[in-house]
Amino acid sequence: MPNERLRAAMAAGGWTYAALADKVEVDPKSVERWVNLDRTPRRATAMRAAETLGEDVHALWPALRQARPARAVSPELVALYDQRADIPVSTFVDMLTQAREQIDVLVYAAVFLHEAYPRLNELLKERAAEGCAVRIALGDADSSNVQQRGEEEKFGHGIQSRCRLALMHYRPLVGVSGIEVRTHATTLYNSIYRADDQTLVNAHVWGVNAYGAPVWHLRRSGEGGMFDTYADSFAAVWATATPVQEG
Repeated sequence: MPNERLRAAMAAGGWTYAALADKVEVDPKSVERWVNLDRTPRRATAMRAAETLGEDVHALWPALRQARPARAVSPELVALYDQRADIPVSTFVDMLTQAREQIDVLVYAAVFLHEAYPRLNELLKERAAEGCAVRIALGDADSSNVQQRGEEEKFGHGIQSRCRLALMHYRPLVGVSGIEVRTHATTLYNSIYRADDQTLVNAHVWGVNAYGAPVWHLRRSGEGGMFDTYADSFAAVWATATPVQEG
């Protein structure tokens, strides 16, 4: 059956098969098959097409949302994702909702969480009210490492603006009992989203925006494993970070 969401998106923007094909560098017949036969393009091509159309790639091609089953190379490895954009925001939200003792977030900005789930602050307040310790570490927009990341990802001043936007999103949590918000100036090798004994680790790849880089889902199975490596990394960054003041 046809991909009606894709057909509608193309019609709304006045895109022909040939025009979209030229933009994303494929054959027009490929675009025709995407529409009429609901074929799913390769991931990189789908991302370019969705960006061109101003649509969410998963809304156009839900099949791209699936995680890869993890091979049994580590008892802590739950799943692998080719890129962060493959993960439904509900995966992050469900993991945070289940936390009872510890939530740690280490990012430069990650504004996609607030944009896709506007209740994020309320969720974190609820967790804190029930005794969960919440620590949020955001990138210092004025730091040289944040500025360097913008150059490497060809994002320019955009990453600095997103760091400031992230701080604006989280600022209402400053002063809330059980929640700490800090800014850090470290080189961010991985973004870390931890909820108790589970964590999502978004690797950073030179020249690639975070949404296009791989993510591994870990579940702690004992001391000294991969989970603890990233937990210790968070603690080391946290120790260097500057608390955000109220007001």
